[in-house]
Amino acid sequence: MTERFQVGVITTPHGLKGEVKVFPTTDDPGRFRVLRELILKEKKSERVLKVRSVKFFKQFVILGFEGLNRIEDVEQLRGCSLLVERKDAVPLEENEYYIADLIGLSVRKEDGTEIGTLFEVLETGANDVYVVKREGMKNLLLPAISQCILDVQPEQGFMTVHIMEGLEDL
Repeated sequence: MTERFQVGVITTPHGLKGEVKVFPTTDDPGRFRVLRELILKEKKSERVLKVRSVKFFKQFVILGFEGLNRIEDVEQLRGCSLLVERKDAVPLEENEYYIADLIGLSVRKEDGTEIGTLFEVLETGANDVYVVKREGMKNLLLPAISQCILDVQPEQGFMTVHIMEGLEDL
């Protein structure tokens, strides 16, 4: 299971005082208000940054970090990911899962027959849709509803599904 989760991507510097504009990749951008540390994932290294300030501008989060007080300090951070440890992730409700823990799961039918690997999660308005990559076949799209998704075991690396009539024909 994933031990770190991406919560944002730095897009550009913001102003002259070392702040950066971050595109949030979390469901709840407001969570940046309570984060004290973030892991900066650069091309070849990682480092922990202490959050100095948090502001919001349109769909972006404006962050300042301790020790990075000038535009020159943050100019090279464009495109870098910001991560949190699992312990700092948003707590889940019952039957909720982090998408990062679902990607790569083996997908099995009720009888135990493996049908493929969970490749992608599409977030739609009504419910998520799981994209299952199948060997030599078209991808299978499964709605993430209780009638289809019977059991999810990220720790064991699989999920059990019921393929509703007509889904394999799409």
